[in-house]
Amino acid sequence: MMKEFFDLPADLLQLDQQAMADCKEAFDRICEIRDYNQVKVLKAFTDCHVAASHLVGSTGYGYDDAGRDKLDQLFGRIVGAEDALCRASFLSGTHALTVALFGLLRAGDTLLAVTGRPYDTLGGVIGWDDLAKDGNGSLAEYGVRYEEIGLLAGGEPDYAAIAQKAAYAKVCHIQRSRGYADRPALSLETIRKIADACHAANPDTIVFVDNCYGEFTQKKEPVAVGADLMAGSLIKNPGGGIAPTGGYIAGRADLVEKCGHRLTAPGTGRELGCSLDTLRQLYLGLYYAPGVTAEALKTSVYASRLFALMGYETKPHYLADRNDIITSIETKSAAALCAVCEGIQAGSPVDSFVRPEPYAMPGYTDQVIMAAGAFTLGSSIELSCDGPLREPFTAYLQGGLNFAASRAGVLLAADKMRRQLV
Repeated sequence: MMKEFFDLPADLLQLDQQAMADCKEAFDRICEIRDYNQVKVLKAFTDCHVAASHLVGSTGYGYDDAGRDKLDQLFGRIVGAEDALCRASFLSGTHALTVALFGLLRAGDTLLAVTGRPYDTLGGVIGWDDLAKDGNGSLAEYGVRYEEIGLLAGGEPDYAAIAQKAAYAKVCHIQRSRGYADRPALSLETIRKIADACHAANPDTIVFVDNCYGEFTQKKEPVAVGADLMAGSLIKNPGGGIAPTGGYIAGRADLVEKCGHRLTAPGTGRELGCSLDTLRQLYLGLYYAPGVTAEALKTSVYASRLFALMGYETKPHYLADRNDIITSIETKSAAALCAVCEGIQAGSPVDSFVRPEPYAMPGYTDQVIMAAGAFTLGSSIELSCDGPLREPFTAYLQGGLNFAASRAGVLLAADKMRRQLV
């Protein structure tokens, strides 16, 4: 099939066939999780009595927006949370995380990152290192202390250190996905153990999970296994490739309420905020999310196996349980990293003719190259690949709205890399 549409060498197509055969066990497991989550989502829609009238948005202040409020209720039901804010007014995953952190923390409080340093874009939010002095309004400028506990050599949390330091922390931050770090995405069982350790040390500490890239990869979400709050983006997994923007915060009702007052303004909170014409897309994207996430997971598993067969180190192993949609590929050189991204771009439905270039992006310490020919700008549930230009020049591949097309994109990336290195 691939040979009919793309000029790919025979030996690469042989590796493709071997990868497809090798991945069958993992694909079957992904499909079982997909089907469970899809029925769970359907049941939530029926239990919440979602109606056609809820798909129509509001303007102005957005008071009494029944569709917006129903979506909050629906999202909370799906993920196992007491309450949720699922809104188009969140600009990104980083914005949702920021709203949550500023909603929870006050001057003199301690934010403790228990899984190592969070993703690069939170540097300006938290204010670590020199960013504490940039004058842009970080948590550090408001008197919030920041500490972090690194993961152990094998990627496991340091439970002894967590038990000691969580005793005085207001918020314990967990990053489920790997970001640009060389460590595994966290399983729900690991998140449960971290939450138990934090709460044993201090029952009042708030366990907060950055759940970006992790939604629907398993049958439950972090707030169903002990986390107090979680946040993420709707142009990743839970938007199903249909949501045009947005994010969410979900968890304990009292904490969600605090975040609502930070999302809009103290005193108005979640009652304010029109939904315009976004609601139908947000509902539909959420409905499709389990299936789309499964396609992205299959793409990730396949890429892990294909590049491993080519001799590259990939993480996680193609047969490992997946707790996010990302596969990392150690390309070993800037040229190879750029070649992978160029191949992914060439296999994208939008802007396939564009050549991505490394660029100094706001919030990142190194130049970053990003490939994404997406229908929604920056949507990483669509096939995309990116990485910072620093050793070992790791490519982070994620997304894929449907596996057949994404498989072709991965093959084009593999071919581009091989041609670049000849």
